[in-house]
Amino acid sequence: MATHANGPAGAGPADGRRITIRRGVPAGAEQRAAQLYWTAFGRKLGPALNPPDRATAFIAAHLNADRAVCAYLDGALVGLAGYQIEGRALIGGTAADVLRAYGHVKGVHRLVVLALFERRPAPGQLVMDSIAVDPRTRSRGIGSLLIEEVDAVAAEHDCRQIRLDVIDVNPRARALYERLGFTAGRTERTPYLRALLGFGAVTTMHRPVTTTRKHRAL
Repeated sequence: MATHANGPAGAGPADGRRITIRRGVPAGAEQRAAQLYWTAFGRKLGPALNPPDRATAFIAAHLNADRAVCAYLDGALVGLAGYQIEGRALIGGTAADVLRAYGHVKGVHRLVVLALFERRPAPGQLVMDSIAVDPRTRSRGIGSLLIEEVDAVAAEHDCRQIRLDVIDVNPRARALYERLGFTAGRTERTPYLRALLGFGAVTTMHRPVTTTRKHRAL
């Protein structure tokens, strides 16, 4: 666990509030974590998981709690970053779970859409598959702290690289990643999916793991 005195990044003195970074989604916080996730990714995942109330219920029910680092502001959960490693990502659930939640007729279509987002790490990679920060607490450096803790997780699993994907309609996220040392690689353009998904290109970004293996969560 890491605790940091907090003030808006580049905006003057600290306001005395505390940001705490912890690993894992604690029991009882699944719904809050799902709401944060949906606020960040509902636009992207809406075609697969809408309506929002059903989507957040599905996400909360299928969280892999040990595949996240979480940020708390004065004890309240305000951000999380999910990652995929050793075959498990933050959001789990099988095809059968999707069909059970949405029905077989509509569920098959949703499975096809979800398959478009499937990403698997290459050897030596950790895939960071999500980062979400409460909009009311942005510009406090929370995203940066979450990514640094993911970097520490990657080091402990002997990974050499962190990989993530960013869509073309989220320039704010891409700018954050670039400031934190990620560089753009391949861009996959899918203009034929823009009407369905709301975006037409996905860029893969990479950053070398910078934490040494000696790092451990406090």
